[in-house]
Amino acid sequence: MSTREETIERISTLRISAIIRTRDQQLAADAMSAAVDGGFRLIEFTMTTPGATELIAEFARNSDLLVGAGTVLTREQARAAVASGARFLVSPVCDPEIVDEAHSLDVVVIPGTFTATEMETAHRAGADFVKLFPAPADVPGYIASILGPLPHLRIYPTNGVTPENVLEVLAAGAAGAGFVKSLFDPKAMAARDFAEIRSRAERIVARVSNGG
Repeated sequence: MSTREETIERISTLRISAIIRTRDQQLAADAMSAAVDGGFRLIEFTMTTPGATELIAEFARNSDLLVGAGTVLTREQARAAVASGARFLVSPVCDPEIVDEAHSLDVVVIPGTFTATEMETAHRAGADFVKLFPAPADVPGYIASILGPLPHLRIYPTNGVTPENVLEVLAAGAAGAGFVKSLFDPKAMAARDFAEIRSRAERIVARVSNGG
């Protein structure tokens, strides 16, 4: 089994990811640490975050974590992220160059898609998962509708997922789900209330683990 295949399997097992986007490197580190303390093991730092590659390297030293890079838009960003320890690359769009670069680096690639056509095009281009972005009004219903005729897709929504709807999202057939603002609450982030972020993480992990 290749490194990429192992990562696909691990993402499919862990199912939920913590995704952080902020303009403060230390805040990103502290907030993500709180999410990890709360139980998340699949984490993503967007490349728009200052010091993203340093953060990836820091957290990748923990062998219990699977660390990835988000908002990857160039080959150079892809290489820098993987060199720092990223095992998967996420993008808000589907760029064949990023898919190709991820393959050459033997890491998982999750391009951004919205329509059924975009998802199937990304899949045929070699996407391991397809990121659903932005969020439709009814995330679970939308995923179920697409998987009806296209059951081979691994759909991974990263927008519009909340602690309240995550079980419905997964039950609809999503391969996993990413948490952004519903985990890293803007008010908690502004107040540097890491206890609140850890508490949110614990509730999400428990809900998914227990199925309710």
